[in-house]
Amino acid sequence: MKNSFFRKKFNGITASLSNLEIRGFWLIILTALFLVLFDNFTFFKNVTTIYPPSIGNIVFWGSTSIVLTAVIIMVLSLFCYKYTTKPVLIIILITSSIASYFINNYNVFIDETMIQNVIQTSTGEVSDLLNIKLFIYLVFAGILPSIVICKIRIKYKTLLKELLSKAAVFGVAFLIIIAMFFPLSDFYFSFFREHKQLRYYANPTSYIYSISKYIAHHLDMGEVTVKPIGTDANIPETDADRELIILVVGEAARADRFSLNGYNKETNPLLKKEDVINFPDVHSCGTLTAVSVPCMFSIFTREEYSESKAESTYNILDVLKMAGVNILWRDNNSSSKGVADRVTYEDYQNPDKNMICNPECRDEGMLVGLQDYIDSKKSGDILIVLHQMGNHGPAYYKRYPESFERFKPVCKTNQFEKCTSEEINNAYDNAILYTDYFLSKVIDFLKQNRKFETAMFYISDHGESLGENNLYLHGVPYFMAPEAQTHIPAVMWFGEGFKIDKNILKKHADEEYSQNNIFHTLLGLMEVKTEVYDKNKDIIEAASDIVSEENKHL
Repeated sequence: MKNSFFRKKFNGITASLSNLEIRGFWLIILTALFLVLFDNFTFFKNVTTIYPPSIGNIVFWGSTSIVLTAVIIMVLSLFCYKYTTKPVLIIILITSSIASYFINNYNVFIDETMIQNVIQTSTGEVSDLLNIKLFIYLVFAGILPSIVICKIRIKYKTLLKELLSKAAVFGVAFLIIIAMFFPLSDFYFSFFREHKQLRYYANPTSYIYSISKYIAHHLDMGEVTVKPIGTDANIPETDADRELIILVVGEAARADRFSLNGYNKETNPLLKKEDVINFPDVHSCGTLTAVSVPCMFSIFTREEYSESKAESTYNILDVLKMAGVNILWRDNNSSSKGVADRVTYEDYQNPDKNMICNPECRDEGMLVGLQDYIDSKKSGDILIVLHQMGNHGPAYYKRYPESFERFKPVCKTNQFEKCTSEEINNAYDNAILYTDYFLSKVIDFLKQNRKFETAMFYISDHGESLGENNLYLHGVPYFMAPEAQTHIPAVMWFGEGFKIDKNILKKHADEEYSQNNIFHTLLGLMEVKTEVYDKNKDIIEAASDIVSEENKHL
């Protein structure tokens, strides 16, 4: 009976809406007002935080509301015409409701790199983000208003009158912005100059702008031709020993959560038993996997790096391959982000490939069958890259087997607002504990390959925010990113036969390094000779040079 009652009510409402007729420009204005009122909570929350209550600031609050509404009206007017008005408004409402959820609950920034990250997100990563709260946002801020737009009839006039009406609405909106700006120019100059981060919260203008930049950037790139570098790369015949190096690329691990770096919880109980070299002051190239991973394998520094440069230039794997090194990339994350496009690549997020899934496919599964690959290579050095799932959020509790749940209580949902800070941090730290276990397994594996000079190099792609300053996850633009997202852990281990002075390296391990050093450090470890090698950027050679300089002054 109740279902029948609500069905009748719903049918009655939709029938009434079908009888409602409205001009297209009024529908655009009403949609803009809806977006400002219901999809910009975090934007206005941050505005009122930066500009606390006072008579002048309250006036500015009202002004920003009007300006944002006018800007949205202008943007929508550019895309809404006779046959596009409803589809465009529905797409904007649906997308904005989803964006609002992530902005409100994770305090994420929607810029061009975030759009790139979204496009490259795997289905597994998407499933970690789904929950009932997201569904509620989608229904009430996206689907229901979209149904209203579907049912309402739009009243059209002649093409000329429609264009004149649209021009008038656009012009009035522009004049409103001007009228709001000049009386409060001091506020707005401060807003745009000192608080640029606020614009990333404006919904939908932030993601519309970022999408347009992303599209324009990729259209400019055209067909990508990859430029070879290091074509002279070679391994001298005098290097008779074969190297076997495993590079582990971590995910969302922050340096201050490694007990090797002084964290008060014992998150590295196994690594501390090994003769590892810990680097406490290492920084990432970006705050997103889509940026950090291609950047760390490229020859470019963080300041020089761009997506187009990375896509159109050989990376370190390509150079090593030309020198005769056998390369294998095993991935338990979303992908190599284009880095492994020209080398052997294996996807270990699939249970058909990964033999250790319970139910999530574990990082240690990438070690299964690895000895067979090594044994099949009868000559040449070997570099194996293992790309971890690591600490991928927000479902940290899924990132480790139950036996690693040492720190309790634990947040067992992807809705952080339902958990305490302690629960979120415990879940995250348990995932770090599992990475410690995984790295110890990598070391044990290398110890069994005594006929090689063996080494392990672990470095995370970027860090992670865990609620500090109400920030969660990662992806904040680098110029304003907190240290939690850029300060990353890095660890090296060398087998007994590896020709390196570990004491020198340990003595200078606390120097400042970054992912910019990886390209040249790998060339040095593999003893590859090439004109693109810069020993000053090789972590090991740089440490030796420091010692040499110190000895000169003794």
